[in-house]
Amino acid sequence: MEYQAPPFFKTGPTPLARLLIFSALSLALLVTDARLDYLAPLRQIVAVILYPLQRIASAPASIARRASNFFVTHSSLRADNARLATENFSNARLLQELKALQAENARLRALIGARERFGVTAAAAEVVYAARDPFSRKIVVDKGARDDVKAGQAVVDERGLVGQVTRVYPWLSEVTLVTDKSHFVPVQNLRNGLRAVLSGTGSEDTLELRFISINADHRNGDELVTSGIGGVYPPGLPVARVSHVERNATQLFARITCTPLAGVSSHTRLLLLGLERELPPRPAEEPKTRGSKKKLRKR
Repeated sequence: MEYQAPPFFKTGPTPLARLLIFSALSLALLVTDARLDYLAPLRQIVAVILYPLQRIASAPASIARRASNFFVTHSSLRADNARLATENFSNARLLQELKALQAENARLRALIGARERFGVTAAAAEVVYAARDPFSRKIVVDKGARDDVKAGQAVVDERGLVGQVTRVYPWLSEVTLVTDKSHFVPVQNLRNGLRAVLSGTGSEDTLELRFISINADHRNGDELVTSGIGGVYPPGLPVARVSHVERNATQLFARITCTPLAGVSSHTRLLLLGLERELPPRPAEEPKTRGSKKKLRKR
C-alpha cells in the first residue's frame, strides 16, 4: 500500500457552498425559534453571563454622565433657589399690600356707613401729619379752606368722635383729638341722660369726667354720647365708655375715667362733619348800676 503525503493546502467547500449552508442553518434556527421558542433559555443564560461585562463596559460613560448631571443639577438648583427666594419676597410684599388694601377698604366702607348713620353732611379726609409737640394730641388732615373746611367741625371715624377742627389752612387743617388736655366735649350718659363735660388727659386711651358729684349715677360700662349742647357736635355721637368710677367721701367730686370709643390714634382716614345750625348768641349780662351798688353798701 503506497503512502501519499497530505496536500499542502486543504481544500474544503467553496465560499458559495458555505454561504448557502450557513444561510439555511440561520433560517432553520429563526424558524425553530419563532415556532418553538427553543432559544429563549439560551438567550437568558447568555444575557446573565454578559451582563457584568456590559456593566463594566458602560461604567465610564455612566460615571461621566452622572457627574455632569450632578454639576448641572446643582447649578440649576441654586438658580431655582435664588429665583424662588426672589418670588417669595415679591409675593410676601404683594400679600402685605393686599392685606393693607383690604383693611383700608373695610375702613372706607365703615366710614361710608358712618356718614349715612350720622345723617349730616360729611367729607372724607386723610391724616398726613401728626403733631410735633409730644405733649399735645393733634393731627393734620389733607382738607383745608379750599375744601370749605371750617374751624369747629367735628371729626369722626366709623366708631365715634375723634376730635374737632381747631385751625384751618388753605390746603390743610389741624384737628385736636378728644384726648388732648385742652379739649372738652359736652356729653350725656345714654343710660340715665345725665349731662357732663368730658375732657382729655393727654393719654391716648384715657378721658375724664371732671367736677362730677360723688352721688352722680355713673357706672362702669356706661356709654357717653355728645349731648348737642353748644351746637358744635351733632347729638348722639359715641364718644367714650366709663371704665372706672372712684368715690371718696373725703373729696367733693368723684374720679371717673373713660375710654374713647373711636380709633383716636389708629386710623388714617376720617370724616369731617358739617357744622350744625348756628345758635343765637348768648344774652348779654345786665350791667350793674351805681344805685344798686349804693344800696348794697347801705345794707
